Amino acid sequence: MARTQAQDYFEKRDVILHQAAQLFAEHGYTGTSISMIAKACGVSKALLYHYYPDKEAVLFGILHAHLTALVECVTQVVAQTPPGEAQLLAIGEALLDSYRDAHAEHQVQIANLKLLPEESQAILRELERQLVAPVASAIAVALPELVETPALKPLTMAWFGMINWHYLWYREGRGFSRADFARMACKLIVAGGAQVLQPV
Repeated sequence: MARTQAQDYFEKRDVILHQAAQLFAEHGYTGTSISMIAKACGVSKALLYHYYPDKEAVLFGILHAHLTALVECVTQVVAQTPPGEAQLLAIGEALLDSYRDAHAEHQVQIANLKLLPEESQAILRELERQLVAPVASAIAVALPELVETPALKPLTMAWFGMINWHYLWYREGRGFSRADFARMACKLIVAGGAQVLQPV
């Protein structure tokens, strides 16, 4: 008889993914075993296998859940904010807030996505594209003169570079909020982008 799904299935799944992300971030993907994940979650290996058949499935689960949540967050912001600089700022604020309790998941995304099979990577890359497209659109509205130039993609990725790597240095409670940083990143991209086509 097939095992029935517990009422708290999704809550337990989320705990497993978060604990596994912490371990992957601390010990690396190859340095983390299924036994370590089970121990960190306080469950047996048998129960862990009820949720995920192997470590690769756990990694995919971490990244898919993380990226899906970010896409949903950005989609909501885009629906509620006028396009252009205001939207870029709002997306930055929302992503930085989403990263608040997901530094491990974010680190795992950056370092380990490439370890998955190509078909799994393709699914996750599509989610990444769904994150990048609204940012590129917001920058394009703020800087319409760059729409038909090669500069739009580098500006978009520069913005993501600032936002995505903040976890390496940012610490709460030191007089510079996440909203402050989102505003700075937005202003740097918009003001700097306006100078891209200017002669040196």
